[in-house]
Amino acid sequence: MAFPTTVNDMITDSVTQAGLKVLGTAPTVAMGNLFQATNQALGNAAHNATTATQQNGVTAQAATTMGVAILYSLNAAAVSAATKDIQE
Repeated sequence: MAFPTTVNDMITDSVTQAGLKVLGTAPTVAMGNLFQATNQALGNAAHNATTATQQNGVTAQAATTMGVAILYSLNAAAVSAATKDIQE
């Protein structure tokens, strides 16, 4: 630092220390932000996987229900067709 200055030495030292503190903590803050972003992304991925699994279960249940309904209706259709053939 150049001496003498028109500004009090304590003020220039304080400003310098504040600037150095920002430079010193920047890597830590950057890593903290990276970790938070990574954790958020992983949380979103887990949530999406859970939602997809739930939706697959609902789709499978709907397909099973429709399959069973078709199986139950086959006998009635066969009886109906046979009855129609007999009546003609």
